[in-house]
Amino acid sequence: MKLNKQQWQWIFYDWANSGYGILVITAVLPVYFKAVAHDAGISAANSTAYWGYANSFGTLIVSLLAPLLGALADYPRSKRRWLNVFTWTGIILTFTLAMLPPHLWQWLLGVYVLSIIGYSGGNLFYDSFLTDVADDQQMDLVSSTGYGMGYLGGVIAFIIFLLVQLSNGFGGRLSSYGVARFSFIVAAVWWIIFAWPLLRHGYQRYSVNAVANPLLDSFHRLRVTFSHIRQYRQVTYFLVAYFFYIDGVDTIFTMATAIGKDLGVNTTMLMLVLLVVQLIAFPFSLLYGWLAKRTSTRTAVLTGICVYLFICLYALRLDSLFDFWFLAILIGTSQGGLQALSRSYFGQLVPKESSSEFFGFYNILGKFSAILGPVIVGAVTQWTGQSTVGIASLAILFAVGLLFFLALPKLGQE
Repeated sequence: MKLNKQQWQWIFYDWANSGYGILVITAVLPVYFKAVAHDAGISAANSTAYWGYANSFGTLIVSLLAPLLGALADYPRSKRRWLNVFTWTGIILTFTLAMLPPHLWQWLLGVYVLSIIGYSGGNLFYDSFLTDVADDQQMDLVSSTGYGMGYLGGVIAFIIFLLVQLSNGFGGRLSSYGVARFSFIVAAVWWIIFAWPLLRHGYQRYSVNAVANPLLDSFHRLRVTFSHIRQYRQVTYFLVAYFFYIDGVDTIFTMATAIGKDLGVNTTMLMLVLLVVQLIAFPFSLLYGWLAKRTSTRTAVLTGICVYLFICLYALRLDSLFDFWFLAILIGTSQGGLQALSRSYFGQLVPKESSSEFFGFYNILGKFSAILGPVIVGAVTQWTGQSTVGIASLAILFAVGLLFFLALPKLGQE
């Protein structure tokens, strides 16, 4: 199936914010933060815990606002407006990360928390645009392509960072801290360039009727949705399952480099592992889309959940670089596909004219789970002194998510 111009504009937003995802959330800022925290006398276990707590707190704000923001975006010509507000917030604060002196580690965490609000809020409206750019038969392909291209975009942004690092900061012009801060500038510029088509031209196909007071009407619509939640039984089952299994996915994503540092993996090797994971994730995201077409979206999602459950259990024996590589590759095979098909499965369940409102619930549960997971890992790591046990504790979340998702049917067109 050939993708149209509007679908490519949507797909390239995933490419755009992938620089933030890989350079800020996953690869560089966690290592940079642990380095500056170490310089400030913070232990490795505590800095890992603080990083987990910061990720949890950063998502809490968007989690609380997500349903209301989603409802507000369902009015005519509102979705693109809100997408711009949160995207530009994330971009500006990513630039700010690059401006902060290294010794201000508390400020670094604070600005990071605020940047997560922009990043996560932008993703809420981006996700809900899926129903505007693709019909039910196209959603698996478009969503999977979006995630795949996102990983490919992340690889290219990451390679730019690696080239600067391997050149010793432009021939010694930048210190190791300077290289890290340069990467934040790369992430922000990358975001601006490739998000611009959707920010400028994104077209909202579905909407609710315009009203005089959108804010009050949004509260009313949310109240009605809650009061009639029994009418959306499949949506409810999905959201409960999603709450648990996406918790583990997001937590592993945000805590991976910190765990690697605790295992003694050096920074250069961590960067190489992350690059390989991104390269693997690109084709496997597309492969999950193919699997969904050949079997069903439900079967493909269940496959991804089972892979992650195995990853958590295997983490109990994680004690070598080989083990770390093995789990990293497994993560690369399933991370993008599971997220992409969860998004398209949900998009096919919800009423199109209220997609942003329902994606608000989708995001609030995803974000609330992202609060729980890092706290679990941080607390178990501090309690046991072993970050591998912290990761293994996430297995219960995947198991619960698997049980709830098993109660869901194949979708009508499958």
